[in-house]
Amino acid sequence: MTSRTSAPGRRPSCVNTQFISALQSSSQTNAQDDPNYYNHDPRSLISTSTVHSFTTGTGSAIYNSLSKLLESTTQELILVTCFWARSSTLETLNDVLRKLSDKAVRRGTEKIKIRLCFSSLSLFQKLFHSQSVEGQTYSSSVWAEKLGLPSPTELGGLDIQIKSVFILPFSVMHPKFMVIDRQTVILPSCNISWEEWFEGCITFSGPVTDKFLQFYTQFWYRGKLPLLESTIFGHAPAENAHLQDQRSEITDLGHGHIITHFPPLAKTSGISDIPTVFLPSPHRRNPRFRPFTSGDKVIAPSTPLNTFILTLSGKAERSIRIQTPNITSPPVLSALLKALARGIDVRILTSEKLMVLEQLVTAGTTTSRCVNKLIKRYKNLLDLRTNRPTTDEEAAIATPLPGRLQISYFAPMNGPKFRGQEEGEPQQSHLKMMVVDDDVLLLGSGNLDRASWFTSQELGVAFFDQNLVTRVLVGIDQVMKGRTKVVYDSGEESR
Repeated sequence: MTSRTSAPGRRPSCVNTQFISALQSSSQTNAQDDPNYYNHDPRSLISTSTVHSFTTGTGSAIYNSLSKLLESTTQELILVTCFWARSSTLETLNDVLRKLSDKAVRRGTEKIKIRLCFSSLSLFQKLFHSQSVEGQTYSSSVWAEKLGLPSPTELGGLDIQIKSVFILPFSVMHPKFMVIDRQTVILPSCNISWEEWFEGCITFSGPVTDKFLQFYTQFWYRGKLPLLESTIFGHAPAENAHLQDQRSEITDLGHGHIITHFPPLAKTSGISDIPTVFLPSPHRRNPRFRPFTSGDKVIAPSTPLNTFILTLSGKAERSIRIQTPNITSPPVLSALLKALARGIDVRILTSEKLMVLEQLVTAGTTTSRCVNKLIKRYKNLLDLRTNRPTTDEEAAIATPLPGRLQISYFAPMNGPKFRGQEEGEPQQSHLKMMVVDDDVLLLGSGNLDRASWFTSQELGVAFFDQNLVTRVLVGIDQVMKGRTKVVYDSGEESR
């Protein structure tokens, strides 16, 4: 693929103008969303950020590498995840909680606030869960037995509140993020879970942090957040020491666990003041199943995340790169085919057999079926272009050659292993990433499957920075060597 540098500042304004316009035109449709605080002013979703690190690896490896940063919390830790299960990841979090409690007890000040939010605990929990978006809370008497947390007697220095929200039939609250002292955001793709899957995690700070706090306040807290002590006294805590100590380097810890550190003087490297867009996607109870409707005519809810992805795909000038657990959303597949028809190169890395039963229930199809269908439709595009009558020369000149289509499945090193035998090697790809024209990076919780697009609550963040994209992809490409299986590559066919 060719690469050329976009004019500074052109892409954010170009994409965001159309994105905001599309949201404004859908404001009446989205008026009943929860949350919908941004509906009257979609421009409030646009912000800036400073990126500190990007980490890949299994969920347990990522949480282990985050432990020191989490332990640096001085006043408040907000943690939102989808799935909650007993696991080594939970053990790491428990150790963090114990250390934070000890810190608060030793200093003899107010307790450190811990806010834990999740959606899915077990099938029984989901079947009998409160159907109110207010959710349900968990008293300290069930923390250890039901949630696998330490005994309350071990956490005397913490002020803990725990809440879950799940709406039948399919509406899980799927975002995963953490906010430390209302300053630093951690955005992982992994849950508190035992799954040894390939994940990604980006840490950042700056004005976009307020967007996360607003989202948390509106949906999970549902009230006015009390001021932290530092805010009351009119100053913000110093930037986290753990972040300050990092140097610009890539640390490879094996089994796909790579940490890319960005320098503290980020302005010299273009990783500071990055144009950033906060992209929530409220849940829907109605899955809008239309079994006999053509995929091209299936319209997804016009949430900020869905709208941004479609806008970004339509604005692509050279390439679209996707890594997603599953890809079954009809609007996404149609958008990618349209991009290919315009001459845009499309590269997809997904999983062949991940959560197949869930796909069948929520989408009526599977990723492998959708991949085969996309390849077939792409080949039809090629046939139309190559079999055009020679008399239709003007139309042939005006119509671009379809872009290159590359599709691969994730494949673990040395083959798949049973649970408990992974030895740190990721077994599936669970990273949710989209890169367009090598200068826009989208990360978050949203898969490109029907569940994420039609029923689940999701949360994504888009970063407009070519330097950041390059650095992130260096780490991703390093990890993917030897962990992919090519399904189709039109570039190889044409050789």
